[in-house]
Amino acid sequence: MAVERPIVIATRGSALALAQANLIAEQCRKIFPRLRFELKIIKTTGDKLQKSSLVEGGLPKGLFTKELEIALLKNKADLAVHSLKDLPTDLPSGLILAATPKRADVRDVLIYRDAEFFADLATQKSDDWIPGQSSLKGFKPHATLKDFPAGIIIATSSTRRKMSLLAARPDLKTVEIRGNVPTRLQKVAERDELDATVLALAGLTRLNFEIKPDGKLVGDAVPDGLLATVLDLDVMLPCVGQGAIGIEIRADDERISKICERLNHFNTFHCVTAERAFLRAMGGGCQSPVAAYAEIIGDKISMRAVSFHDEMVKRFEMNRPIAEPALLGEQIAAELK
Repeated sequence: MAVERPIVIATRGSALALAQANLIAEQCRKIFPRLRFELKIIKTTGDKLQKSSLVEGGLPKGLFTKELEIALLKNKADLAVHSLKDLPTDLPSGLILAATPKRADVRDVLIYRDAEFFADLATQKSDDWIPGQSSLKGFKPHATLKDFPAGIIIATSSTRRKMSLLAARPDLKTVEIRGNVPTRLQKVAERDELDATVLALAGLTRLNFEIKPDGKLVGDAVPDGLLATVLDLDVMLPCVGQGAIGIEIRADDERISKICERLNHFNTFHCVTAERAFLRAMGGGCQSPVAAYAEIIGDKISMRAVSFHDEMVKRFEMNRPIAEPALLGEQIAAELK
């Protein structure tokens, strides 16, 4: 009797991508114990261009998804698992967004050095001590943007984060940063040309990093001496799809579609549908200077959004019936254009 081939889940090879793909694989194996699921790691254009600027380089849409989609179209994979924020709103012909599991916390996190820790380094000089680290600027636990002095340098490769930071604090400075999450944390811990960075709380959580009650950021790949503060949505709205995992499949694959039905979270799918409709109507990709967050409240879907186009800050909020998420996104885009 022929052995049925495994169902192949395509993913990028970064630590975060693998954490998310393994999360989906575990759900699949739990719901469908008789089926076999395997991961297929694929290197994307975005992985190869980690040193390029996302803002000034004009890199194409689908930077972290194209190669996974090719694997789907060539039947070399059955599902592709993405950070939904990386998935373009216009998918290749023959592919669909089939499911979004329950979304994680959508907020961003401000990460910076602990003043007390770095001041103590000079006297301790442990094996991990790096010359110059003790002179690095640091701050007190639970610091927010309003606590930072003028001229502080915050590193981010996201136009949305940059514009949100400057809208809250025009006297701050921003610089580019690239690399995966552990690499960015290492740069904050070691480099005096930057004072802080901003990362998604969902990504930190999926990497098993944790913000302790005393404000310390801890985890296997977290350098010592880093503090973190979760930013309120009033300060920084998330990018479209932040905190959500997107599962992309072939549109005509009924078998995999039925699997995805069991993985999908209704509220999350409707909320990201509204956000992605907004982004599409604004004509933007994942680096577009817009932000949006939809949530279901009672029998309505409500969304607030902000546009930073032409360096003008425009905000709008409205709700519609749950069954009309795309229309909600399109109407908000019409108000902000």
